[in-house]
Amino acid sequence: MSRRVVAAIVAMLTWIVATVPAHAATELILWHAMPGKLGRWIEDLAQGFNARQTDYVVVPVYKGSYPDTMEAGLAAARAGKPPHMLQVFEVGTATMMAAKGVIRPVHQVMETLEHPFDEHAYMPAVTLYYSSQDGHLLSMPLNSSTPVLFYDRAAFARVGLDPDNPPKTWPELEQAARTLMKAGATCGFTSQWQSWIQLENLSAWHDIPFASKQNGIAGYDIELKFNSPFHVQHIERLAAWARERIFVPQGHRDEALAKFTSGECFMLFASSATFAELKGGTPEDFGIGMLPYWPEIKWAPRNSIIGGATLWVMNGHAEGDYKGIARFFEYLSEPEVQAASHQRTGYLPITREAYSLSRRQGFYKTSPDSEIAIKQITLHRPTEHSRGVRLGDFTKIRDVIDEELDSVWAGRKDARTALDDAVRRGNEILRQFNRRQK
Repeated sequence: MSRRVVAAIVAMLTWIVATVPAHAATELILWHAMPGKLGRWIEDLAQGFNARQTDYVVVPVYKGSYPDTMEAGLAAARAGKPPHMLQVFEVGTATMMAAKGVIRPVHQVMETLEHPFDEHAYMPAVTLYYSSQDGHLLSMPLNSSTPVLFYDRAAFARVGLDPDNPPKTWPELEQAARTLMKAGATCGFTSQWQSWIQLENLSAWHDIPFASKQNGIAGYDIELKFNSPFHVQHIERLAAWARERIFVPQGHRDEALAKFTSGECFMLFASSATFAELKGGTPEDFGIGMLPYWPEIKWAPRNSIIGGATLWVMNGHAEGDYKGIARFFEYLSEPEVQAASHQRTGYLPITREAYSLSRRQGFYKTSPDSEIAIKQITLHRPTEHSRGVRLGDFTKIRDVIDEELDSVWAGRKDARTALDDAVRRGNEILRQFNRRQK
């Protein structure tokens, strides 16, 4: 073979190699509900994983509110075009579990890895809620939170309240609010997510059932229980305080934050993740306390319950994609990644090692308030009444609760009537949900 022919062959092979496209990374689509600063955190997590390897690219897509994101994901699944991962808030857990053929449990996804997946590495307070009855993880915890009390330390100091000693009981909270108002405040306290904080977590914190069958975790044939004398008395007290502006209701989600940042209200019940929104803003000097409890409940406090959201893995993709998802979840669970996320956002660390790493790094020495939520949710081992609330169509039930509570704040109904009506209407929603599962 002549040199000229050899040279031509070499040139042709070189051209072929140069023109064949490089191996394309597989895209893994993640639909989420995180706007603003938290949305940038989600993007940074994806970028961190994408920079680590070249086989997969996680692509975050913001889809709106928690309910909107869940509904969009389920609709996409019905249309045969689901994302790979869907961020769903804890309220949607039972709905996702009941979506037959739509989801793939996380413990099955993680079996695609070459090494064992340790489900016990995660914080029990986080994973107990998102696990099956036999203890296997159904969805991957992403942003876990619990409600706490935020307060303006400077405002406390101005009126003679101890800024290092937030109220521990409801009577103490009332007294602090009255002291602030005597000094000119027009609001004592306000609250985000009134059903989650003032009924669901109230129940767990006092180890009193919100619903039957372990708050829905032990089955579908459930009756709501939040119209007990204890719940009625709590809402009656809030209603009385609302008439004096000791308590100022504001919206059903996170609308109450504006009353705290504007300086109208100096105390706020909110998700621990509100830390990320407050950091670097106003009030500059805020403190965090545990939820108050009613001292007449002798066994209180118990533990608060989980909020936030997890990532559900959707069926309908190439089998090779699930190995990429497993690798992404493994990355999210790394102690360094988890510790950094916890310290940045105020969400709870999902693994024991991430919590331990934050302690070794001295994070809680410089930011002691950041440990309050962890101590609160792990205060005691959860009971059947304090593991969480898992109900079908829970978003609809929360809407009902919000409507009935609003009627109490507006003076249209008394607490007993409103809670009885909420339970009656909520039970009908549960019965309709149960019929669809048969």
